[in-house]
Amino acid sequence: MKVLIGGYTKQTSKGIYQLDLTGKDSEARLLEAKNIIEVGGPTYFQKDKNLIFAINNAGKEGGISVFDANKDYQEVDQALAKGSSPAYVGINPEKKLIYTANYHTAVLSVFSYNEEGKLTLLDSVTHTADTLGPRPEQVDGPHPHYFDETPKGNLVSCDLGNDRVDFYRLENDKLVHLANYQSEAGFGDRHLVFSKDGGYFYVVGELSSKISVVKFNEETWEFETVATYSTIPESWDSHNGAAAVKISSDGKFIYVSNRGNDSLAVFEVLADHTLKLVQRISVFGEFPRDFNWDQSERYVVAANQNTNNASLYLRNSQDGTLTPIQKDIQVPEGTRVLFVED
Repeated sequence: MKVLIGGYTKQTSKGIYQLDLTGKDSEARLLEAKNIIEVGGPTYFQKDKNLIFAINNAGKEGGISVFDANKDYQEVDQALAKGSSPAYVGINPEKKLIYTANYHTAVLSVFSYNEEGKLTLLDSVTHTADTLGPRPEQVDGPHPHYFDETPKGNLVSCDLGNDRVDFYRLENDKLVHLANYQSEAGFGDRHLVFSKDGGYFYVVGELSSKISVVKFNEETWEFETVATYSTIPESWDSHNGAAAVKISSDGKFIYVSNRGNDSLAVFEVLADHTLKLVQRISVFGEFPRDFNWDQSERYVVAANQNTNNASLYLRNSQDGTLTPIQKDIQVPEGTRVLFVED
């Protein structure tokens, strides 16, 4: 098994790094990080078989590039445009679709791709400043930070600037807006996950350091805010930005990264879909934007952008808790973590 970590390339990073995972259980260890793809600012990326779809910050242009592992990670295609690169890449390998959200330009895009990794832009929409929040990070415009699929195959975006979750359908290769859920002012919607039954979503607010439980109906588009929880301690009075969120495949546990408090918050999902905090554990570094787990959800890796390191944990599937087994794994400017099964 391997772990791929990419991020900013403002200092020493050259792009995407590979770390081999050896050993098992508490003896598992990540080996030295090796640069496998040179590309500017791959802060997010996805994988389908031998193809890697990575954000590419190419100076005055930004977009995504496709690399083929069967060709020594040679770039096989790219889709660049003037301006900033996207912040998020979603994927559906069965439909051969890629979804990107651009925080700076407020553009959501859908691409199709073929087996060789050739990209075709199907459609894009630009968010407008409809419901901008009051915080400094919001007053300059809409900032979509997430764009991916819903349980029923529609599309959903999180807009930090508008404090909003928007739903779309891809119809005849065109994006059609369906509905939106409005969070509280200043929430700063960043990422979300769905319950196993598809009747709820859990949306993380970067600016508020909160996670909201929302009941919704993906046919009538009715929404009900069930509860909202802080991802940081009540006593925390320094800056924090909540970032990534993951839900276990059994739907029983939710994990959120905190940049500032520099922790992973672990919540148990109760029978009524409300949450109970069960653990808040250090990432042993600074500014953990992303974390991820392997297919078995046994091993968890968090990448710390500002301290150029990562941490490896064992996950207890019964109570959801994390136990650190390796700290200070050297990898530069990491913001995205992806496990690759052998």
